[in-house]
Amino acid sequence: MCYIVAKRFKKSGCVALKAKRGKELADFASELQEKLGDDIQVVAITRPTAYGEYEPYHFVNSFEEFSYEASRL
Repeated sequence: MCYIVAKRFKKSGCVALKAKRGKELADFASELQEKLGDDIQVVAITRPTAYGEYEPYHFVNSFEEFSYEASRL
């Protein structure tokens, strides 16, 4: 397992979703990054506690909710 995270540069906080690693996640992240543009970073991380620069985390429950919340950052 890992977490996909979306964060707007130069702002605090992020949106995060616990997800299963693999091609589906990589494709989703790439497509979303292209849609959101360069002001928002979309990355996969292993554990939130190791990445304090993304805090505070706003955890969501689905890819749809993640996409929606990331677009509102």
